[in-house]
Amino acid sequence: MKKIALFLISVWFIFLQIYADEGLWMPNLLQKRQADMQSKGLQISVEDIYSETQPSLKDAVVRLSTGCTGGFVSKEGLVLTNHHCVYQQIQMHSTVEKDYLQYGFWAMNKEEELPCPGMSVSMVVKTLDVTEAVTAGTTAEMSEQDAAKIRNENIKTLIADAEKETGYKVEVRPFFGGNQFYLYLIEVFEDVRLVGVPPSNIGKFGGDTDNWTWPRHTGDFAFIRVYVDTNNKPAKYSKDNVPYRPCKHFKLSLKGPEENEFTFVFGYPGRTNLYLTSYALRLITEVENPIAIAARTKRLDIIKTAMEQDPKTRIQYTAKASRISNTWKRWQGENRGIKRINGVAQKEGYEENFQEWANTYNDGQYKDLLPQLKTAYAELEPLSTQNLIFNEHVLAPEIVGFVQQFNQLLKLSNDKTVKPAVFNEQLNLLKGRVTPFFKDFDASVDKQLFKSLSIVDIDGVEVRFVDFPDKNFDQYVDEMYAKSIFTNEAKLNAILKKFPSKSAIKSLENDPLLNYVDRVYSMYYSMIAPALREQNAIIDVLQRTYIKAQMDMQPDREFYPDANSTLRVAYGKVEGYSPSDAITYKYYTTLSGLMAKENPNVFEFVVEDKLKKLYNDKNFGPYANSKGEMPIAFVASNHTIGGNSGSPVLNGKGEIIGVNFDRAWEGTMSGLMFDSTQCRNISVDVRFILFMLDKYAGATHLLDEIEIAP
Repeated sequence: MKKIALFLISVWFIFLQIYADEGLWMPNLLQKRQADMQSKGLQISVEDIYSETQPSLKDAVVRLSTGCTGGFVSKEGLVLTNHHCVYQQIQMHSTVEKDYLQYGFWAMNKEEELPCPGMSVSMVVKTLDVTEAVTAGTTAEMSEQDAAKIRNENIKTLIADAEKETGYKVEVRPFFGGNQFYLYLIEVFEDVRLVGVPPSNIGKFGGDTDNWTWPRHTGDFAFIRVYVDTNNKPAKYSKDNVPYRPCKHFKLSLKGPEENEFTFVFGYPGRTNLYLTSYALRLITEVENPIAIAARTKRLDIIKTAMEQDPKTRIQYTAKASRISNTWKRWQGENRGIKRINGVAQKEGYEENFQEWANTYNDGQYKDLLPQLKTAYAELEPLSTQNLIFNEHVLAPEIVGFVQQFNQLLKLSNDKTVKPAVFNEQLNLLKGRVTPFFKDFDASVDKQLFKSLSIVDIDGVEVRFVDFPDKNFDQYVDEMYAKSIFTNEAKLNAILKKFPSKSAIKSLENDPLLNYVDRVYSMYYSMIAPALREQNAIIDVLQRTYIKAQMDMQPDREFYPDANSTLRVAYGKVEGYSPSDAITYKYYTTLSGLMAKENPNVFEFVVEDKLKKLYNDKNFGPYANSKGEMPIAFVASNHTIGGNSGSPVLNGKGEIIGVNFDRAWEGTMSGLMFDSTQCRNISVDVRFILFMLDKYAGATHLLDEIEIAP
């Protein structure tokens, strides 16, 4: 018992050290963190950050449907976010003649702002703990299947009742692996318009080369605007809509970040898995990530080669390449970070002590938990490998996912029980997807992806997800693409126009690509998906128990739940770091550093002539720092993750000093383990944003509506 007591003391000491920087805190539960935050430099109350009875900063934070965060920065619905968060919308409006990706876009009045169909933003109105209501009717003696059924029915009832009562969108989310549940009332705005974005040579300066790295010189920012009806209520797009009037918006600070200054990030971090076992961590870093990294390396090589050879292909595939590359590089940094801190060994050491505690706690209530988790992950590994092959190899050619939608249409057409209205709705939906798909599709690129990735080499063993005909594989793929109607927009539209005639149905039934897609999806959903779902369900129950057990083991520790795309606050301080021996990074970068990276022969490092002139003339206006430098970006020790892109980065007064857009390479494992010496979030300095509006874009009308803190 003495040894266990010493262990608990040591664990508590470790977590006291971690709390200095780690944490993705629920803003509605910040009361317990207020003293700590204020001791570090917070000058406002947590009630000013989150309140449901009066306007607070939460009312100025929005979640973009693209998976990012943004913040209201004016009384007229102007939202500040990242360039990469609206990259798809920029691409959608770009043509060879009007290339907003290359040259940027600035609406000089509201009439010039561009609609973004399909894009929405949302914000939290209220948060409620509904754990008792969700778990009502379940017992410890029940099977997990029966308990899950009851929980799901309770959640459906809660959502339906709340939506009927409030009129808001309602979500119920699990926390701590399903040990707690919270209900969110959410207001959704569907009329979003593009206001201003810098050229990609500023908004994506450094491109994939600099992605996930520090020092960084990227002006990754963008402005969008939310429109509503004349009653200030959400409405679908209409020319009659007016700018939204938020009850709260952020002020922007011209003072900029100072070293060791308190800062906090307010946003919607995507997903973390910080309470996993060593078995899970090993599977991710030693099995899953290597397979996925290798597959995406092939995809990127093919796509980037094609982009370099043709301007149209560059526009078609630039957003796709960026999405593929972003995760590809993060996985590499994640593996490197876990290896550097001996993450698996750290977890194993923790688990040894946990097991010693579990053997005696409450008559050994948890003593079999870790062995069960070890077995469960061993059984998961082959299923996870097959799942990765399907997602990263089989689905690499875009045509596969596109065709699958029409496979479903074919099945509906052969189902006599389907009502005509249901069938026609699906047919019209697919008709509307044809032109957008072909706008950004190149069959020759897709064929190369198919040839390169459909046959997989895993540890020297050739793996084929489905059998192919015994003939020249490249020739087989060429023939399949040549004969398929799904590689030709005109042919596909002609068939759909005739649907559901017998000839049209027969054309689909005989299509070689559709037959291939039917085979791969049938195999996946009949053999892999059910087994994977069943095994993950077993692990979910064990993991939920493991999180509860850790809470029982450390009753005085304040746990924070893993991120799950709900509103969170992370806080730390502005500070540089030392990534390796004899290297120390300061906390900010400047325009002079960007100029030093200039390379006119490499697109990622081309410097715009206008920006170059502003630099040479030292025409920085009031946006320079005290040394006369034009700051671009800075790092801080806030705990961030994907989804925090576009999050407002705030000082102790709750004023925006930057916009979060990335993490440093050495700390990309922060979704699995947090290292306060290396994990740094990267943000655009708000002074650079204002400088760009004023001196570069001449968008003074936006400056007039943005409130600058005194």
